[in-house]
Amino acid sequence: MNSSQQQPIKKIGIIGGGQLAWMMAGAAQKLNIELFIQTPKNTDPAVSIATNSIFAPIDDANATAQIAGLCDVITFENEFVNLEALNQLAQTGTLFRPSLNTLEPILDKYHQRCFMRDIGLPVPQFLSWDSPTTPQPLSYPLVMKARRHGYDGQGTIILKNPQDLETTWKSWGCPSVLLEEFIPFEQELAIIAARFPNGEIAIYPIVETQQENQVCRRVIAPATLTAEKTTEIEQIARTLLENLQAIGIFGIELFLTKQGKVLVNEVAPRTHNSGHFSLDACETSQFEQHLRAVCGLAPGQTTLNSAGAVMVNLLGYETCQNSYLEKRQRIADIPNAYLHWYGKTESRPGRKLGHVTVLLNSEPSELRQQALEISHQIESIWYP
Repeated sequence: MNSSQQQPIKKIGIIGGGQLAWMMAGAAQKLNIELFIQTPKNTDPAVSIATNSIFAPIDDANATAQIAGLCDVITFENEFVNLEALNQLAQTGTLFRPSLNTLEPILDKYHQRCFMRDIGLPVPQFLSWDSPTTPQPLSYPLVMKARRHGYDGQGTIILKNPQDLETTWKSWGCPSVLLEEFIPFEQELAIIAARFPNGEIAIYPIVETQQENQVCRRVIAPATLTAEKTTEIEQIARTLLENLQAIGIFGIELFLTKQGKVLVNEVAPRTHNSGHFSLDACETSQFEQHLRAVCGLAPGQTTLNSAGAVMVNLLGYETCQNSYLEKRQRIADIPNAYLHWYGKTESRPGRKLGHVTVLLNSEPSELRQQALEISHQIESIWYP
């Protein structure tokens, strides 16, 4: 595989085999693309849709080299990679999209914060902290985040006082962490945007996300925002992707404060939970858009094909093996509902087992209320 090749890209290697890779299957078939997966377990969701899979840890660069030998380009389902090892592969001609240069400033959450601040994006106050003797000028409550490998609420905690900070930090093994101010937001928002090799950028409608225990529970599309705020957030996405020279799709999480200020929370260099609604509510899903960008194809349409949509994550609430067929059927029977079940064999609290998107048909002023009512209906069926 050579980065200077001009041949059409038809074989894509994906590092990671979870539901994000699994949801690329329909788009890959539509675009006549083969997917090759590197993932730890033969039970991971994307194994069932891959042309070939190599079972190895995500950060195993030797396995990535094997995948590279089968593919035209390599992309990522998650950020748990070993950049230093992958750089050696890149030097031998392996093509990565997004590139390793794009990933380098954003995989570490502290470095990501610094990068966004330095390119002029609005972010919460933050600092790196690695010792009780390190000055800690932020006021409480504050947020502590693991600098690497945090996801779905793991590696993020809200702390109320210095004793909480020191106790939790020690329980984490005394690492260097990111500390940032706690933002009492009015709304949590997200925007999905893709940048293409020619520099073109495709942006999806901004959504409202609702989290519980730092895990996304619901996504409402579109978010209720003024035209001015919409333009501001879209410009943040463009600024970020252009400065990163990104290729592929990115999920950008934001806060809207009670004072009307927009702050960037985090960025993920991949398809994102806040964009799942696009599978059923947009002409081009985020998964197809990512493959289009990686392959250098033309961008697809990102507009909603209904007045709005609500996406609800189906999270595990017990440790067991259960396919929840009866509950899934009741949810699927809701009008305009599209249920996606990831085929995971084990449920555990907080684990994403599937999601359901319901298309909405209300007037704009009533969309959010309809979304909340349908979310409550779904969750009353799902959770005991």
